[in-house]
Amino acid sequence: MTTSTHINGIRTVSIPVDDQDAALAFYTETLGFTVLRDMPTPSGRWIELAPGAEGVIVTLEPASPDIVRGAIGIRFISDDVDGTHAEFIRRGVDVDEVLRWPGVPPMFAFRDPDGNVFSVTALA
Repeated sequence: MTTSTHINGIRTVSIPVDDQDAALAFYTETLGFTVLRDMPTPSGRWIELAPGAEGVIVTLEPASPDIVRGAIGIRFISDDVDGTHAEFIRRGVDVDEVLRWPGVPPMFAFRDPDGNVFSVTALA
């Protein structure tokens, strides 16, 4: 027996950052995300970004002092993983090599200036 919780999606995925201005510059100028909202809050700003046109929103939130950096588990998608990888290298993004495993879409990991780790994966 299942009971509906009325949860029907994900609105945002939050990324902890130490400096919202520096993070905003990285995500917009380097990665090409679009600013949807940038409003003051009591603890900093509420910054919403769109990495593409699919409706997923990324927020850049002030990190608490005890935050541990590492893989966040967000896999961004690209229709050209090799081109994205080359462009990230050209823009100075900290990237790993493209991984290629039989039957698995190519992918690579990258880090933002705060040390958060993400990946870019091909659609197919």
